[in-house]
Amino acid sequence: MSQKNGQADENNTPRLGGRFGRQSRGTVVKPKNFKRTLHRIWFYLREEKRMLTVVLALTMANAMLTLAGPYLIGISVDAIAASHGVDYFNMLQVLLIILASTYIAGGLLATLQGWLLAGISQRIVKSLRRTLFEKMQKLPIAYFDTHSHGDLMSRLTNDIDNISDNIAQSSAQLMAGSIAIVGSFVMMVSLNATLTLAGLITVPLVYWLTRIITAKTGVLFKEQQDQLGSLNAHVEETISGLQVIKAFNHEEQAIDEFGRINAKLCQVGLKAQIWSGFLMPIMNVINNIGFAAIAITGGILAVNSAVSIGVIASFLSYSRQFVRPLNELANIFNSLQSGVAGAERVFEVFDEQEETQDVPNAAVLTNPKGHVVFENVNFGYRPDKLILTNISLEAKAGSSVAFVGSTGAGKTTLITLLTRFYDVTGGRIILDGRDIREYTRDSLRKCFGIVLQDTYLFSGTIKENIKYGKPDATDKEIQAAAVLANADAFIKVLPRKYETLLSENGGNLSQGQRQLLAIARVILAKPAILILDEATSSIDTRTERYIQDALLQLMKGRTTFIIAHRLNTIRNADEIIVINKGEIVEKGSHNVLMNKQGIYYQMFFNQFKNIEEHFGENHLSG
Repeated sequence: MSQKNGQADENNTPRLGGRFGRQSRGTVVKPKNFKRTLHRIWFYLREEKRMLTVVLALTMANAMLTLAGPYLIGISVDAIAASHGVDYFNMLQVLLIILASTYIAGGLLATLQGWLLAGISQRIVKSLRRTLFEKMQKLPIAYFDTHSHGDLMSRLTNDIDNISDNIAQSSAQLMAGSIAIVGSFVMMVSLNATLTLAGLITVPLVYWLTRIITAKTGVLFKEQQDQLGSLNAHVEETISGLQVIKAFNHEEQAIDEFGRINAKLCQVGLKAQIWSGFLMPIMNVINNIGFAAIAITGGILAVNSAVSIGVIASFLSYSRQFVRPLNELANIFNSLQSGVAGAERVFEVFDEQEETQDVPNAAVLTNPKGHVVFENVNFGYRPDKLILTNISLEAKAGSSVAFVGSTGAGKTTLITLLTRFYDVTGGRIILDGRDIREYTRDSLRKCFGIVLQDTYLFSGTIKENIKYGKPDATDKEIQAAAVLANADAFIKVLPRKYETLLSENGGNLSQGQRQLLAIARVILAKPAILILDEATSSIDTRTERYIQDALLQLMKGRTTFIIAHRLNTIRNADEIIVINKGEIVEKGSHNVLMNKQGIYYQMFFNQFKNIEEHFGENHLSG
């Protein structure tokens, strides 16, 4: 079986997600732990604590200047009311100059603060993206087999941007708002306690409104991020599988599916924006109620000569400065809900279990000979369902072993265990006399060269792709490997030859040409153990003959594991192992198995029955 992302595993065990899979959609989940997620975000903000300290200082200075403004306005109003001479007029001029200077200085400080915050925000994004990408490199293959690639890309891009846009900016607003609230309250109390009580009538209303709206938007923003991840997953798999979609005339269904997800994203986003949009209009109403209460109370006090007009003017400004941060805090909680929803999705990946660490004092595999032994190996993707049962075999150094069997029998799973993409459930695999789990993963995997049925090429030049496993290879070595793989002929026809740029996964080459480059890549790396998983399945018969000759030369002195459905490609293998339902049912050379006339004989006969009609069974058994 060839394990594809998103396909069933080898005993029809469901494999979720993957390249053409997707997670369940439409799950509405509130942040599991709002405070804990904020604490984890603060861990990244701490890396910017020096710059945050500078921003805090600027914020406090700006807040002090902002608090001085209403006080100066009040004095100016009283100066106008009492202006009966030149002295009051001169004082008013001075006050207005000081007031203008105060607001200009505050504007400059706010600009500098915004500039510093932009740098902090982008550095946090950079750190988070780097950490998430590094984490993805450490996750086991099983994680990517069970998670949508598009959703992972959404977490790496959209969700991290969401953290930057909402949380970094919200932190600054939170600092500024807190200072403004405390400072305004102190100034209001110092001016008049009665007016302060009148102004505080809006606080319970703001608190009550914030609780209701943020409770609703928290759920909606989380669902919005989930739907965005689902949309990205669908777009990614649609673009990757566009040829299949067109071949099966599935365009309309793909469009309908996109429309369904897009409509749900639109619906959820609309609800989130509507609920968050309720804040400001209702806040304006609450503000007006507060201003009316202050105006009425102030008017009564002014009539009774308890306060001056300047004090009322100052108080109205302080009231606005007190209420506005409360409004902003409500918006901040909205933003934090969205940011925390994105952060939680990112931290979910951070919390995934990484590939198991190398055992203490793990050995470094040097000069591998390639003697491989499977001892009573059992394995299952799920603990309750084994895929391989009691597998025992030996591949001597330099020998070639071929695995055959029906799709889903467990052939490719054996290879994934050998390369430690998965670890055995029971038994052990021995390489050169030592359990492979006792080697470091890096040194173990360096001894393998793998050519898969579905090869992958990276964006870059042909030369860069061929030397992927040997970065220091010379141009002469690269060309020699390409010649041996029969790729040099088509490369030289290209306008830029070895410097030809490939699109994603070599989309501007044919499947056969991509396979030839993959074979050249392995030839250049010169590994101790070769793994050929349907390596020539995409090659035409004529080219296959050349490739087989090249591979035979390459296989000399190297242990080789071959997985093939085209049985004519493995007739020269030292040993052929027939696997059925996760068990070894036959083993031996081609001639031995043909004479045995068992399962392998039937497979070979069915595959070449047309030849038998022309040449007879004796030709087949040869």
